[in-house]
Amino acid sequence: MAAYQALTGAGTTTRDAARVTGIARASAERDRRRPSPSRPPRRPPANALSAAEREQILAVLDSPEFVDAAPAQIYTALLDQGVYVGSIATMYRILREHRQVRERRRLARHPARKRPELLADGPRQVYTWDITKLAGPAKGVYYDAYVMIDIYSRYIVGVRVHARESGPLAESMMREVFNTHGVPHVVHADRGTSMTSKSVADLLEDLTVTRSHSRPKVSNDNPYSEAWFKTLKYAPVFPDRFASLAQARAFMTDFVTWYNHAHRHSDIGLHTPADVHHGRHHTVRAGREQTLTAARAAHPQRFSTTRLLPKILDLPDQVWINKPEPEPQAA
Repeated sequence: MAAYQALTGAGTTTRDAARVTGIARASAERDRRRPSPSRPPRRPPANALSAAEREQILAVLDSPEFVDAAPAQIYTALLDQGVYVGSIATMYRILREHRQVRERRRLARHPARKRPELLADGPRQVYTWDITKLAGPAKGVYYDAYVMIDIYSRYIVGVRVHARESGPLAESMMREVFNTHGVPHVVHADRGTSMTSKSVADLLEDLTVTRSHSRPKVSNDNPYSEAWFKTLKYAPVFPDRFASLAQARAFMTDFVTWYNHAHRHSDIGLHTPADVHHGRHHTVRAGREQTLTAARAAHPQRFSTTRLLPKILDLPDQVWINKPEPEPQAA
C-alpha cells in the first residue's frame, strides 16, 4: 500500500499505480479513508458551514412554516422571500444528520383490523355469505351468485343469482333466509360493497344480529364461503359459461339441492348438510352404529380396534372462524 501511495503522490494516475502494484483502486481508497493515528486530521473545507449556521438551517426546516414541506419547496419559498440559507443538498445533509429524511407530511394511519373469531356449536348460530361471479354467454358478461352458508352444518341456507351486485338484493335474500331458517346470532362476510351496504346493515341492526367482517385482503377470514365456491367451480358438472341468467339460476338451484341433501361432507362426520342442519344426524349415526355392531358381531376378526365408529364419522362439537391460539402455560 505504501508503494501505491508513493506512486500516486508523485503524480502517477491511480489506474497506472493499481496496475504496477497490483492493488485495486477500491482497496486503496478504503485505506485512504480509514482513520490513522499517524495521519493528520483533514481540514474542514473553506466553504463549510459553521455549527451555528447549521443550527439556523435546521431551525428553519423545523419551523411551523416549513415543517411539513420538502427541502425543494423550502428552498424556493425562501428564495421568493429574498432569503438564502443553503442549497437543497445542504438541507438534505442536515436533515439526514438529524434523521429527519422521511415523509414530512402528516400521513393517514389505518389501525389494524381486528381478527374475527367466531364460534358455532350448533346450526343457525353463525351464517357466512359471499358473492361469486359466474361467466355469462359472452366475454365480459357475468352473473352474480349470492350464497349464504351455516358454518356449523355447512347447509346452504340461501342462494340467488342476479345480473348485478347490490345491497338491496342482498337484503332481500337475507330476509327470505331468516324467515325460513331463523335469525342467526352472527352474519359474517367480507368487505364488498353489498356486504357493507346500508340496507344490509340496517336489516341486521333491526334484528339485533351481530355483523362481522373479514380483514381487508384476508380471504382466510371467510373460509367457508371460499371453500364452497371452490367445490362449486371444480365440480365436473360446472360449465365454462352459462347461456343465460335463467340457466345459471337453474344450475345453482340443482347444485345446491345436491350439495345440501346428497353430498356427505368430510368435516361434519360424512353427514349431509341437511341432516346436520335439521337435526337428523343423530338418527343417521345410530343407524351407522347398528350396522357396524352387526358387522363386528358377524366377523370380529376383521376389526382391529375397539372403537365402534371411525373418527371420520364424528361430528365436531365446535366450529370456528379463526380459532384463538391456546394461551401459553405458565412455567
